[in-house]
Amino acid sequence: MTDLHIRPARPDEQPIVEDLLREASAWLASRGIDQWQYPPHSDRIALALARSEVFIASLGDQPVGTLQLDEYADPEFWTASDEPHTALYVHRMAVGRQYSGLGVGSLMLDWASRQAAASRKKWLRLDAWKDNQELHRYYERMGFSLVRVINLPHRGSGALFQRQVVAI
Repeated sequence: MTDLHIRPARPDEQPIVEDLLREASAWLASRGIDQWQYPPHSDRIALALARSEVFIASLGDQPVGTLQLDEYADPEFWTASDEPHTALYVHRMAVGRQYSGLGVGSLMLDWASRQAAASRKKWLRLDAWKDNQELHRYYERMGFSLVRVINLPHRGSGALFQRQVVAI
């Protein structure tokens, strides 16, 4: 799928981003997974859009996925010993269900790795839902290693993954 294009989302595209996240949430719920079972954090998404940290993946003019990529290392998860400044972090990644299985997620993660390398970072990192083992296996297939699982009672997320990026 070489015709996938990833670009910064515009603030007026917030509904597209939120629709992709809601679709992912509904699909997860249909599979009995409680991940993302809340409305999208519109305020956080709006701020990330204003900072040009939200991206849309498209095939032609059709949005097929979204992710947020930034330097925000959640302090409840990533400690000083992790050297948070050495990584870029993926947040809120979702692929439209009709494009599932086509490699869109893999291409988005590879793109994010290239962005990390271009920013002279050593790692691409993310946190995943603690009890979504299928998602953990997916990230491992994508070359990520599990760093640790943080169990905080007020957080569903906490499985920390990273993969080393290749310098450009």
